Amino acid sequence: MPKITMIEAITMAQAWELEHDPSVVVLGEDVGRSGGVFRATVGLLERFGPDRVQDTPLAENMIAGMCVGMAAQGMKPVAEIQFMGFLYPAIDQIVNHMSRMRHRTRGRLSCPVVMRMPHGGGIHAPEHHSEAVESMIAHVPGIRVVCPSSPARAYGLLLAAIRDPDPVLFLEPTRIYRYVKQEVTDDGAALPLDVCYVLREGDDVTIVTWGAMTVEVLHAAEQLAAQGISAEVLDLVTVSPIDSATILESVARTGRLVIVHEAARNCGVGAEIAAIVAEEGLFDLVAPIKRVTGYDTVVPLYRLENENIPSIPRIVDAVKATLEPQ
Repeated sequence: MPKITMIEAITMAQAWELEHDPSVVVLGEDVGRSGGVFRATVGLLERFGPDRVQDTPLAENMIAGMCVGMAAQGMKPVAEIQFMGFLYPAIDQIVNHMSRMRHRTRGRLSCPVVMRMPHGGGIHAPEHHSEAVESMIAHVPGIRVVCPSSPARAYGLLLAAIRDPDPVLFLEPTRIYRYVKQEVTDDGAALPLDVCYVLREGDDVTIVTWGAMTVEVLHAAEQLAAQGISAEVLDLVTVSPIDSATILESVARTGRLVIVHEAARNCGVGAEIAAIVAEEGLFDLVAPIKRVTGYDTVVPLYRLENENIPSIPRIVDAVKATLEPQ
């Protein structure tokens, strides 16, 4: 079985659904002839034709509006927003219509839309091409937010997202699109949504992260292990709704929690995770919760972007701080 990258796994998942479900349509800017800005839809136009793979104008609000209309009439649109920073014009349709369709129609209609978009920095792009604003959309009721961290999870979770009867915003960590290759069976098997994945077992501290930050966190866990510190690493995957049960179970064993995310600290998803543990697992904690995050600033240009992304030393220092006598 050949090993493939995350971007190839995302293409493969879309191809599977296009082939096996005639209601699936792929649309977005440059997804057809060009195969997408990151080549996530390469070959789909030639294989499935212009009725199923549609290039759109540069109009994110229109793309989201088309998705709402298609979904309301029984189709399953899979739309690409070229970068997460281009999401803002589409917020009107996402918040006011996409997220409310089931509620507005009292369950008569659902809105099976997937909106894919690159997430985060690390590729030397300008600011709007490096946004990580998952907390903004996670706050909206009726929207599921998913962020995979490996080719196999990207394949299985995208299949699950397309088959979900409600809208899913699928965040694809840009800087690990081609970071690693992994064997992925193209069998159409979806992975469960709304659950954390244990990437590494440990006893001394729980580290919760998602997306591209799994790379730094796993390297930090290796460094900590060399110093005799056993870190359990949880990949959140579904940013909303949060799998609180798995997190609370892990913290109950380790007694310590460090949350790592690339997005800005203020009102980030990490704050919600900390609140859940404070409310439901306070007496399991033996040390204060630590957060390692991006800074509360516009994403800097490439000379400084690595200063904004949480580094391995920052993660290691945060873990060690939780181990200090209180």
